[in-house]
Amino acid sequence: MSGGAETAAREACAALVSALERRDPALHRHAREVAVLAREVARELELPRGERDAVARAGWLHDIGKVVLPDSILLKPGPLDAEETARMRSHTVLGEDIVRAAPALAPVADIVRSSHERFDGRGYPDGLAGKAIPLGARIVAACDAYSAMCQDRPYGRVLGAADAVAELFACAGTQFDPVVVDAFRAVSAP
Repeated sequence: MSGGAETAAREACAALVSALERRDPALHRHAREVAVLAREVARELELPRGERDAVARAGWLHDIGKVVLPDSILLKPGPLDAEETARMRSHTVLGEDIVRAAPALAPVADIVRSSHERFDGRGYPDGLAGKAIPLGARIVAACDAYSAMCQDRPYGRVLGAADAVAELFACAGTQFDPVVVDAFRAVSAP
């Protein structure tokens, strides 16, 4: 990416991250953690710098589509009904549309769209499996899950770091790419 394109990508990402922070400070904290972890995993996997930058930006922006969802869905303490689940799952496509509006973030948009795909093909929005899922999205998915397991949320229980890593390993090959989970463990080891 040229210097001008890199500057445009950085500025566009910063503007979207600012909107995310204003919408939901907790979501912003989660996005920051995902971005940091995703960059480290991408580095461990020896991705070139430009790809590491795109993966980190996707970590920041993977939930940007949630800015248009109502609090009644985002903050619901119990299970979502079928309609609420469908609306929640639309956040990846909404996020892709938001991110793609900034041409400098085009590589990030594809990662955002696929950040909730599963390695076994049972994810959304496209039901992609294995290496058909962009590597950046496979990285963001694992980092997102880890962060979500370790943070207080209106749903689910909070796990400690070791238990969250153990859960990633338990789901390697089904929900998560085993290669990504191995790289995650390498960067998260004490």
